[in-house]
Amino acid sequence: MKIADVRANAFAMPLTNPAYPKPPYKFYNREFVVITYRTDPEKLRAVVPEPLEPVGDTVAYEFIRMPDSTGFGDYTETGQVIPVRYTTPSGEVQTGGYVHAMYLDDNSPIAGGREIWGFPKKLACPKIIHEAETLVGTLHYGSVLCVNATMGYKHREADMAAVRKGMDNPAFMIKIIPHVDGTARVCELVRYYMEDITLKGAWEGPAALQLFDHVSCDVNKLPVHEVVSGSHYIADITLGLGEVIHDYLKD
Repeated sequence: MKIADVRANAFAMPLTNPAYPKPPYKFYNREFVVITYRTDPEKLRAVVPEPLEPVGDTVAYEFIRMPDSTGFGDYTETGQVIPVRYTTPSGEVQTGGYVHAMYLDDNSPIAGGREIWGFPKKLACPKIIHEAETLVGTLHYGSVLCVNATMGYKHREADMAAVRKGMDNPAFMIKIIPHVDGTARVCELVRYYMEDITLKGAWEGPAALQLFDHVSCDVNKLPVHEVVSGSHYIADITLGLGEVIHDYLKD
């Protein structure tokens, strides 16, 4: 293979058989179960990187069921998103979510999510199931139960405009790629948006959440003090590509 061929064909690893196709990535009937809870504000400040600032003392614990996603297939994802604010260089204040931790059961979106955007994805076994009148979400890391979540099924219709407004907010994450000598070659704050959103339904209901200690799945480092709300919604979306808004290696 010629040098020019490498340049022309390289976009992901392995070179001749990439782990995922090129974007865009569209998701149909994406099901979200989000339980918002209060935690320790000092622990939030310890994990949210500048120039982001945590807003309040809450965390959104999310389960996302993706039965039909172009390029990535059928999988389930779960993790913690922290409400934050970001002040742009021009002084505009944006509110959004900092993606703190993600666990999922499919290699392709793990590789693509980490390499393209910098999503903090790890391989695990999350599940969302409907048990009679209850939505049940669990996360196992190996054989160990790390998260147990339950929510009443479609108790009340939610404010669709408010849910859609939340989906329009940006999300932020830290993209880290090591150099061959083990130091950081890329260390960037990335922002992205969901696009082409079609919200198909949204509901609220009572919810409960338990987090358990695990050395490799440390969701309980942001412990549950009080459950605030439970929301459940279904939408079609396109996962927008990211943009770098801060380069930590240049400051």
